[in-house]
Amino acid sequence: MATIDKKGMVHGTAGSVIYREYRGKNILQGKAKAFKQSEKTIRSATEFGLSSSAAAVIRAAFEPAYFFKDGTAAYRSTQLVYQSILNNISGEKGKRDLHDGNLSLLNGLDFNANSKLHEVLQMSHSVNKSAEGLVSVTLGSLNTKTDIKRPKNQSGAYMKHRIRLMLVAFNFREEYYENLGFQDLDLEGYQSIEGQVITFTETVPEDCLALVSMSLMLYSPINQTNESILLNSRAFSPCAIIGTFQSEKSSVYPIKEVYMQSSNYPGREEKIKVMFYKGNTMMLNLDNKVSKQALLTRKKAEAMKIIPDHIPRGRISFRKTSKN
Repeated sequence: MATIDKKGMVHGTAGSVIYREYRGKNILQGKAKAFKQSEKTIRSATEFGLSSSAAAVIRAAFEPAYFFKDGTAAYRSTQLVYQSILNNISGEKGKRDLHDGNLSLLNGLDFNANSKLHEVLQMSHSVNKSAEGLVSVTLGSLNTKTDIKRPKNQSGAYMKHRIRLMLVAFNFREEYYENLGFQDLDLEGYQSIEGQVITFTETVPEDCLALVSMSLMLYSPINQTNESILLNSRAFSPCAIIGTFQSEKSSVYPIKEVYMQSSNYPGREEKIKVMFYKGNTMMLNLDNKVSKQALLTRKKAEAMKIIPDHIPRGRISFRKTSKN
């Protein structure tokens, strides 16, 4: 019920309208209506929530590579993971994850759109994985004076340039990721280098998908102390995914909630990180949500009066009544 206070402001509910006060003004707000979800809607919502959770894991894993992400990185990464899952060729909607997805759609994902890698670093590259599971990156030639676009008013003559390659393996079904290492290529001032191949020493586990990033970091040296200051910022921190590899033998889908412990992987404990990933829980709860919605729909149908499709035919006689 709505009431009026001493200042003439209306508070409370009247019908389908909610009255409240904000900074001396009366605000009218409609009541939120219950949204009827179909099974298709529930499955789509589950898949998008799973994508958001997986994208957050990827961003966390590559923090040592990009340092500063822009404000829309979460949205972009979630959309690309979602598209990757949607573009798989198998799997039931709402019960599939990134291990089923088309990972090629993640290639070129920039963590900072203010300084896109391909615009800042004019250096060709290709990524390959051997039959033994070793990942290598082939880099083209580079002239630091002409092939790197630095922030305005910053000269590269006395600047240190660092190109970082980072390899991370992900097992979303067992809820862990593993940092398989990074390789840094350091260049001082203006110089030119020839093309080269950089190979990671750690193999990618068969049950993991793998992503490779490339980033560019700029440092200003301090000669007196032999130190360097990182010049990257939110406005300039180029980093992007440049290589993707799907898991060769994915782990099975969990049939109950996952309790991941790094001690379950002897010899790899220090490199393995527990994911804050909700995708498996969402998939496990999907059947319950669909079943509850189906039950609710059936109960509503039973509660409604069923109107017959036709009226039974028959003779109807009209008898005149005599007046006394």
